[in-house]
Amino acid sequence: MMRKFLFVAAVAMLGTFGLSACNNHSNQGGTTAEAKATKPTDPNDIKAWQTYLSQIVEENMGNITNNPYVYFVPEVSPSVAAAAAGTSAGAAATAAGAAAGTAGMAAGPAVASSAAAALGRVQDQLNTVVQATVLPGNMVAAGGPSSATTAQVLETAFKQASPGSFKGVVVLFIGDQADEAAVKAAVEPSGATFKFAQM
Repeated sequence: MMRKFLFVAAVAMLGTFGLSACNNHSNQGGTTAEAKATKPTDPNDIKAWQTYLSQIVEENMGNITNNPYVYFVPEVSPSVAAAAAGTSAGAAATAAGAAAGTAGMAAGPAVASSAAAALGRVQDQLNTVVQATVLPGNMVAAGGPSSATTAQVLETAFKQASPGSFKGVVVLFIGDQADEAAVKAAVEPSGATFKFAQM
């Protein structure tokens, strides 16, 4: 059985493309462990992260039958993440230029700017989805190399949710337990069913 995910990847322009994942446990119980993807070590390996996050989403679908919306949140420095959370993608890219010196040993200004712009796009997309609301029976999931950045993006987006507007929707946070409580507190007023998956 194949399940298609709408995977929002920060690197792509506008960030949307389809991703298929096999539901191996339904027809080949013995091969699930062998086919299990491991957490990628390279934060820039988008394909590996798609596979890994899709697997976690698949495991947490429960009764959801609609294709889930999966958001890949790229890894950037904390200062760039904070700028992107509070601004549009364009302003986030500008903020990255000032923060490029702290964006990581291997990241030059162009790379930091690109990552910040990508993060800004994901934030904008999640903000739009939360403001427009999602129909019951759907799932919104988010994860990426940095649990703290993913948490910040979700918290920022759900500050704009109307109370009860996500009733019947599952919101899956894929991250670290240290960030779970803050994301749960931000999501719950929307009425969504909050789920956490350890990365």
